[in-house]
Amino acid sequence: MKPGKTRQGITKAFNAAIEGILYTFKFERNMKIHYVMAAVILIASLFSGFDKIEMLLLIFSISLVIISEMFNTAIEKTIDMITDEYHVLAKIAKDVAAGGVLIAALNAVVVGYILFYDKLTNVSNSLFNMIRSSQLHVTLICIALVLIAVVVVKALTSTGTPLKGGMPSGHAALAFAFATIITFLINNTVVSTLAYLMALLVAQSRIEGKIHTFWETVAGALLGVLVAISVLQIGQFFPMRIH
Repeated sequence: MKPGKTRQGITKAFNAAIEGILYTFKFERNMKIHYVMAAVILIASLFSGFDKIEMLLLIFSISLVIISEMFNTAIEKTIDMITDEYHVLAKIAKDVAAGGVLIAALNAVVVGYILFYDKLTNVSNSLFNMIRSSQLHVTLICIALVLIAVVVVKALTSTGTPLKGGMPSGHAALAFAFATIITFLINNTVVSTLAYLMALLVAQSRIEGKIHTFWETVAGALLGVLVAISVLQIGQFFPMRIH
């Protein structure tokens, strides 16, 4: 094979691989979630002082989730190309591929939790104390801005009803507000993690039920956290009403 053809073949191979990555990002909702979470974790790692081994573990875990999701997509598309009818073997193949993604994701959660546990424990006290001691009106202004944004988006898009659907998710807001209050009152990393995990499950159930989109639940979660922080700020002046 001539060198020119070899280079052309390598270029086409790289282009095809990049197109595959872009396809999963554009058309696969779960891949968008994986990339957003990966970006958040990698940014957090910059402030965590990880050594080389810890960074390798973190990057490997993130890569494993993304690779598993890409293989899962490839298997699903191949099966859909072969048949558009229900077949028990097709279901098994898709379920097994999805199970691989789940195991990779759980592995990433465990690795991330172990790596960040000490960092979160050391930072949490100073962070929560800083929020508690900050000016009350700062938190209230943040909440007002979120509420204004929600009202504007609902007015522009006419999404959902006051009790169902639309921007933001009320269930997600309530769940994350509870998780934030538990975090401040208990001040225990394990309890806080479990509380936020339950809140995430509530948000995920709204997405899976097709009642809210991913971004509607994110908006609800942010709103709930801000409201909870505001309640705790007010609790400094009226502690018996909070405790």
